[in-house]
Amino acid sequence: MAQSKGTVVLAYSGGLDTSCILVWLKEQGYDVVAYLANIGQKEDFEAARKKALALGAKKVYIEDVSREFVEHFIWPAVQANALYEDRYLLGTALARPCIARRLVEVALREGAQHVAHGATGKGNDQVRFELSCYALCPKIKVVAPWRLPEFYQRFPGRRELMDYAKKHGIPVPVTPQTPWSMDENLMHISYEAGILENPKVIDHGSHGPGGVSCIRRLIGNFTGGRPCVRGGVPVKVTNTGDGATRSSALELFVYLNDIAGKHGVGRIDIVENRFVGMKSRGIYETPAGTILYHAHLDIEAFTMDREVRKIKQGLSLKFSELVYNGFWHSPECEFLRECIGRSQEPVEGTVRLSVFKGHVYVLGRESPRSLYNEELVSMNVQGDYEPADATGFININSLR
Repeated sequence: MAQSKGTVVLAYSGGLDTSCILVWLKEQGYDVVAYLANIGQKEDFEAARKKALALGAKKVYIEDVSREFVEHFIWPAVQANALYEDRYLLGTALARPCIARRLVEVALREGAQHVAHGATGKGNDQVRFELSCYALCPKIKVVAPWRLPEFYQRFPGRRELMDYAKKHGIPVPVTPQTPWSMDENLMHISYEAGILENPKVIDHGSHGPGGVSCIRRLIGNFTGGRPCVRGGVPVKVTNTGDGATRSSALELFVYLNDIAGKHGVGRIDIVENRFVGMKSRGIYETPAGTILYHAHLDIEAFTMDREVRKIKQGLSLKFSELVYNGFWHSPECEFLRECIGRSQEPVEGTVRLSVFKGHVYVLGRESPRSLYNEELVSMNVQGDYEPADATGFININSLR
């Protein structure tokens, strides 16, 4: 029996890796508290609780943080028009600091000196979890099994891990029919590793938060709607077909996931640059996030001063990079969120759009804070504008 090393709070998912890690941590002499955050993934949480206790966890925390995830993490990303490397809407990157914040709170509540996670030594999530934990509790000690030689040399691949699971009676969900790693939350679902490590392989089987495969459901009917934005944050969405309205943050987001998922909106297959220095291939489905990205982008352009928007675009690029790299709780990211939030005060209005065969189409917009002057821009009315003035404007700009 290993000497007692105290209590460790494990970020637990119920999958192969964290289930094996739970048992392995006990072998090393830790008392394990399992923490499972409900951030919108389709999970039998009661079954996960029973499984963790059966594997030897002395206590299991399961918390529903879905609303907090939307309001405190997704909404700032919508305000920022956050997009990493021009395509990725940061679904996993936004979830990690949300989970880590709660993980640290539970560790402090339990008097635990350690937290642990199942992130690999090659990925971004190890950085995201640990930077958040250290920012929130600098004295915390992180146990990262996939970076410990005694762990990764014992389990060099999935086969060894599954043998270990079989030996210890650990049920595993990984089968030859799902030979990839999957991560799901309200914002998105991601697929990586396994057969997808070959960038030539075409995947047709993923299923996003909308509940259906985006690649399979490119159905041929328009669905129209009107997202309403105030202060850069979605406050209501109305289906123009049946008049259905959703107003609360969580309800609104879940509803848009369902609508957009059915229309194949928000699926990308990309090769991206991980923070640790390598390129990786990922398949992401972000239905509601994609609709709101386009809606917010449109109303922002309609209401925000041109020069302010130029500066804000630069801030958004830096914000996206910081979030992707795991610096949500850093001073610079907090500063950026404040600046971006300040820029959103005039961003208010309603966007009319439709989704059709995987695309989002903006059809019209209106706002009480609009900077659009129909008379000024009209080709039929001169308005408060003297065309002759443009001659000097052009001459000055041509001097160089």
